[in-house]
Amino acid sequence: MKKSEENFAEELNVEDLMALLNRNHLPKHIAIIMDGNGRWAEKRGLPRIAGHQEGIHSVREMVTLSRELDIGALTIYAFSLENWKRPSQEIHELMVLLEEYLEKELETMMEHSIRFKTIGRMERLPETVRGCLARVEEETSHNDKMTLTIALSYGGRTEIVDAARALMKECLEGRMKLEDIEEEEFSLFLGTRGMVDPDLMIRTSGEARISNFLLWQLAYTELYFTETLWPDFRRRDFLLALLDYQQRERRFGLVSDQIHGRK
Repeated sequence: MKKSEENFAEELNVEDLMALLNRNHLPKHIAIIMDGNGRWAEKRGLPRIAGHQEGIHSVREMVTLSRELDIGALTIYAFSLENWKRPSQEIHELMVLLEEYLEKELETMMEHSIRFKTIGRMERLPETVRGCLARVEEETSHNDKMTLTIALSYGGRTEIVDAARALMKECLEGRMKLEDIEEEEFSLFLGTRGMVDPDLMIRTSGEARISNFLLWQLAYTELYFTETLWPDFRRRDFLLALLDYQQRERRFGLVSDQIHGRK
């Protein structure tokens, strides 16, 4: 949005913003880097886990609103491969929090036909967490209104490396030919196979980078950065991101006249 439009939007409440939203021009797939939980807690003199706990409420609101708006896919970056370098106590607390979230939200996922998926190197996760993830994936596997994907123990570069290895194995074992490999075939070996690439990527907390998230998939994604810390990012903030997205022209390498059918 232009500056004047941003100022105007900032004065509106959730109901007003919903009224401005064009329901026919919404992203099919939204990706989110949930950043700022630790800073949110530190600003309040709380332990870091308090920020993660509060951030769960933001996750819940994003999932709920996405489903209300018939957005088909939501992918959230919950735990990167680099996050394994964090203190062991924080990692343990995060894993416990993840299990608690899944246990509480499974009923909602079933009620609203939300399919749950994970991407990342799951083998590094604790066995109890892997079991919980597998159970929720299985129980929601037939849901078809929306897909919620959580990136865990995930890195965009390692996802591409893993896909290249799998593709090479297919070639070596004679199931594929090297000359037949194009972008579409390569995409089938990524964790997001079967899903459209994100139309919009949101990152909170003021950082303006993608931090090794969905490197292949974000090639033509619209990027939205906000100063809001993740635990404070709620329905209103999400609607502002969607309205900003609707002001953009997505050309995919074309020129405006081609997009609008002008000669």
